[in-house]
Amino acid sequence: METIVLGIGETLVRDDRRWSSWADWLGVPPHTLSALVGAAVAQGHDATDALRTLRPGMDVEAAYRARSAAGRGEHLDESDLYQDVRPALGELRAAGVRVVVAGNGSARAGELLRALDLPADLVVTSAEWGVRKPDPEFFARVAEVAEAPPAATLYVGDHPADDLFPAAAAGLRTAHLRRGPYGHWWADHPDVVETAEFRIDALTELVALVRPPGAGTAAIGSDAEGTGGKGSGEEEAGGEETDAAGAAREGARRGALRSVR
Repeated sequence: METIVLGIGETLVRDDRRWSSWADWLGVPPHTLSALVGAAVAQGHDATDALRTLRPGMDVEAAYRARSAAGRGEHLDESDLYQDVRPALGELRAAGVRVVVAGNGSARAGELLRALDLPADLVVTSAEWGVRKPDPEFFARVAEVAEAPPAATLYVGDHPADDLFPAAAAGLRTAHLRRGPYGHWWADHPDVVETAEFRIDALTELVALVRPPGAGTAAIGSDAEGTGGKGSGEEEAGGEETDAAGAAREGARRGALRSVR
């Protein structure tokens, strides 16, 4: 692996502050908005649909600009990073890997991330590129800045529809991160298991991918065998179904993910 590209939200950065800020702006308890975000994720919808549930017809971009104008715009500091971010990125760069951060976000988010001086060769957001995931053009740009062949470039993210599927379609190698609501809820979905070459629980597991064979490093995560690796959900899938409600929920869950793929 020559280059590893990572998404931003719920890959590097916790979304707690983001949703808490929106809840405060809309005048609702944070747990109310969190519950609605969870419902949107479970249905395979965009998480921002939770905002439109509270304010039907809401123009999220216009509301974002209004928040910024009122001095209540984005903020990001060290406490917003997951604890494994600096150790993982530092070890990858020490191993000679090019590290790129490229994900959906505002130009302001890009400025704030770069101000944190992460151990990365490039930090860029969708607003700075003028194209958002899952647009194929975004991943074409990823392939350009990777400075490595697609077969030697790994894209890491939590969101199946925004990260995993379009990255794979662009010919990049893929790692699905079981983190955040999308990462956990869809982790064992058959489409995710089939598409993700690697499935990981922490960014520090990526280091095992770039060490030379025979270096004595344990396999990466429980699904290090690559595409088609089975998680616990798939191992049990062949057993007799005794919970009709559970089967119905899983059927709806599968259909929802295919609808946004």
